[in-house]
Amino acid sequence: MNLKKLIFLSLLVSTALVLSIVEGMIPVPIPVPGVKLGLSNIIFLLTLVLFGFKEALIVAFLRGLIMGIATGNISSLMYSLPSSLTSIIVMSFVYRYLSDYFSLIGVSLFGALAFNTVQIAIASLIMENVRIFTYLPIMSLTSLFTGYFIGLTVMVAQRRVSGSLMRFRN
Repeated sequence: MNLKKLIFLSLLVSTALVLSIVEGMIPVPIPVPGVKLGLSNIIFLLTLVLFGFKEALIVAFLRGLIMGIATGNISSLMYSLPSSLTSIIVMSFVYRYLSDYFSLIGVSLFGALAFNTVQIAIASLIMENVRIFTYLPIMSLTSLFTGYFIGLTVMVAQRRVSGSLMRFRN
């Protein structure tokens, strides 16, 4: 990995951390536990599109690890990290193999749904209660809006930065 690419990926991790902190300050009008805007997913999807699967996994892993350590919130590691990594795996699959059928908005929607499903599954395991899955339809509905916003944002960002970032890919 060349130095320029490493620096840019570091900036992406930092940006994802800042977006996570800002997101924590934004009140969510839906009184459902676990519902978030997922602003750091903008960075994960953008990294996937610009650099690839491995780099997106690295950025998501580092953001989750640093955020968990910095806040001392171990539950964020248990919920967010596996959910983020699974989301990236799903988005990568859809982006790579189904991009003829789905735009980045669709890729983002699949990622948001995967994130919520894993988050609910982890909560169910930790709480030893399958009834927690009753939250999944509500969380899935909200992920349609957030996933659309994130996909649209990445589409705009990709057009603006992809040409100037071609040299970082290698």
